[in-house]
Amino acid sequence: MKCTIFLFQHLLCLSFLLFISVTSNKNEDSISFSHLDEEIPEEFDFYSFFAVDIDDNIVSFERYRGQVTLVVNVASECGYTDNHYKSLNLLNQLFRETGKFNILAFPCNQFGGQEPGTLREIHNFAYNSMGATFLLFSKINVIGQDVPPSWNYLIQQSGQPPTWNFWKYLVDHQGKVIGAWGPTVSPDQIYQYIDNAINKIGKEDAEKEEAKQQETKTTKDEF
Repeated sequence: MKCTIFLFQHLLCLSFLLFISVTSNKNEDSISFSHLDEEIPEEFDFYSFFAVDIDDNIVSFERYRGQVTLVVNVASECGYTDNHYKSLNLLNQLFRETGKFNILAFPCNQFGGQEPGTLREIHNFAYNSMGATFLLFSKINVIGQDVPPSWNYLIQQSGQPPTWNFWKYLVDHQGKVIGAWGPTVSPDQIYQYIDNAINKIGKEDAEKEEAKQQETKTTKDEF
């Protein structure tokens, strides 16, 4: 089973690399996923996927496994932009010390054409103008054609496709979607959901450690 998932991930990665090499001189603003129509194995979760960040680096979501992740489609010219960027930064600040929380932001120009800039312009706006403290990715589609597998997973698992900018999907440490909110809900309003998800990690870790200690004690008693 693990071998199947491993091979599937590498096939997707090779498809990405091939596509990027072919289209790198055509369009720097976005990456198409129309070639990634393969059926996704049921064993996959959100952390089974990967994406290209805004600096053109391939990022495997496997690095976030064991942590809680908030995934957002962002836009630079939306009425919700200022509040959301500030609130996302606040959440990052509040949970930074836990080492168990990440925010992944995906620029999207599908709603009102409110993310029209190039990747360089989006990068400058997010990091220099808004002071973003979280990772941004390349511009994508989140509805209709060419939606990346990771976002298809978010939509299928939550049952809630984004209808505007700044939809937020909360993913737990096992890669399962545990919540979705539209742009009228500010990121700081879901603080408790994030906190609960992070605390669950600590509780499970403590239970595993207790079970391990009990097993060790039982083994010693047998001798």
